[in-house]
Amino acid sequence: MSQQHIPEEIQLQGSIFAKRTMAEILADIRAAYLSNTMPWVIGYSGGKDSTAALQLVWYALRDLPREQFKPIHIIATDTLVETPVIVDHVNGSLSRMRMAAEQQGLPIEVHRLTPDVAETFWVNLIGRGYPAPHSRFRWCTERMKIRPADTFILSKVAEYGEVVLVLGQRLDESQRRAQSMSSYRITGTPFSRNSTLPKAYVYTPIEAFTVNDVWKYLGQVPPPWGGDNRYLASLYRSANSGECPMVLDLSTPSCGSSRFGCWVCTVVTKDKAMEAMIDNGEEWMVPMLEFRDFLAATQEFERKHEVRDYRRRDGLVKVRKQQGTLIRGPYRFSFRQELLERLLVVQQQVREDGPDPDLTLISLEELYQIRRLWRAEANDWEDSVPQIYQQVTGEALPLPPEDTVLFGSEERGLLAQVCAEGDVPIELLMALIESQRQQHTLRSRTAIHARIDEILRSEWRSEQEVLEAVEQHQQRRADLDNRQLVS
Repeated sequence: MSQQHIPEEIQLQGSIFAKRTMAEILADIRAAYLSNTMPWVIGYSGGKDSTAALQLVWYALRDLPREQFKPIHIIATDTLVETPVIVDHVNGSLSRMRMAAEQQGLPIEVHRLTPDVAETFWVNLIGRGYPAPHSRFRWCTERMKIRPADTFILSKVAEYGEVVLVLGQRLDESQRRAQSMSSYRITGTPFSRNSTLPKAYVYTPIEAFTVNDVWKYLGQVPPPWGGDNRYLASLYRSANSGECPMVLDLSTPSCGSSRFGCWVCTVVTKDKAMEAMIDNGEEWMVPMLEFRDFLAATQEFERKHEVRDYRRRDGLVKVRKQQGTLIRGPYRFSFRQELLERLLVVQQQVREDGPDPDLTLISLEELYQIRRLWRAEANDWEDSVPQIYQQVTGEALPLPPEDTVLFGSEERGLLAQVCAEGDVPIELLMALIESQRQQHTLRSRTAIHARIDEILRSEWRSEQEVLEAVEQHQQRRADLDNRQLVS
């Protein structure tokens, strides 16, 4: 079909198109756009629903008189652990959108959003030791999806006062989705209130579409930014999975089983989408799937004592009172070192076997951040990150020019001798020394004292000593209960 074909003239079959013509649908979108002065922010994930919504908006507005234009921002959030095939699809589409918007004289700006380097998946998982996400602890969604989008939206609210979010949501996605969309509807308007962002209103141009309506539309109407939707259809064809929508709050379900989710997602039991991609010719992704499965296995109860620390991230120990068992904390430092090594090996493998020799699974910036966290929080005076990197890649890790290392393995050896003589845990003294080295980042003496107090309150006994103390406490409780029963 030619790009010059007028969308209003297209005759489509389907439930929505039996009720309303394409001309009427596009006219409604134009009316919503012109009903106020608020700029539009359109969420794009690269999936079928967001593509259909964006196409409709683009076609509806491209022939408006230029004096009626107001800003339109297209945002796509890249978590930096998206499935590489989808990343290529989305990035290619965004590039074509930028060119087409300029050529067609449209007030459209395209934005690829990413999480702050301190909040990426690998920095939290490997750097801080956060356990693999699961349904009860989905720490990744807020940091990697919600926060980047919300930050952008709020910046536009600050600039313009109010904005309209255009989302590819449909009423027939689920009963929960339909109830949520209906409950926030503003009577007498096509808009809804956003559940979490003040001064941000929601517009859903395909809310009445069914899945079949979406595919019928995409199959007959090409993207106005060029190309066609055949590749998009092929991404869905080989697996029965949905897409990952623009996530703005925690009510959105996990994207784990989706073709448009993260390749390392452990919220779901099995990644059927990545398995289907491999079955359909993407064998180079096998190491990624194996790494994902290895990570998911750490959620098994019997493995927690192997891979997770007996202390929480605040340095304290927490115990389940009834069972007398430890509530495990972050991944052990030794296991995080193993994870980094495994990840770098996988990156080497997919670069050699996959279509992109420069494919990045973990960036240099993330490695620098992990290195900083390990030295600050895990007392990694051996400076493990550069060593692991060189061991796997055979190359030296290119470090920032301002990087300095004050303490190393030699200093640790000397400190170990001093601590042994004074019967002081070496980790305690290293933490105190590190806190003083970093005191220039703390803004007040109060903050410095608070950090020292936190270190001193932390648990410095060994895990075996802690377990013995817990067992003794449980025994005392049992003895006390028995005496009360006898009396």
